[in-house]
Amino acid sequence: MGRLGLTEILVIVGIVILLFGGKKIPELMKGLGSGIKEFKNAAKDDQPAPSAKKEEEEIK
Repeated sequence: MGRLGLTEILVIVGIVILLFGGKKIPELMKGLGSGIKEFKNAAKDDQPAPSAKKEEEEIK
């Protein structure tokens, strides 16, 4: 598969607009954006905080 050119991107955008309609697209993008934001926050929370490690070392 090659790279997508301007023509291909415009065709894809046109098909999406035809399928979902102009009013529904902002709602879809809002949902996608909030989903990505929640995913980033969840990924960030999974990593241990560096300040917690320092506090544990000081206690020992």
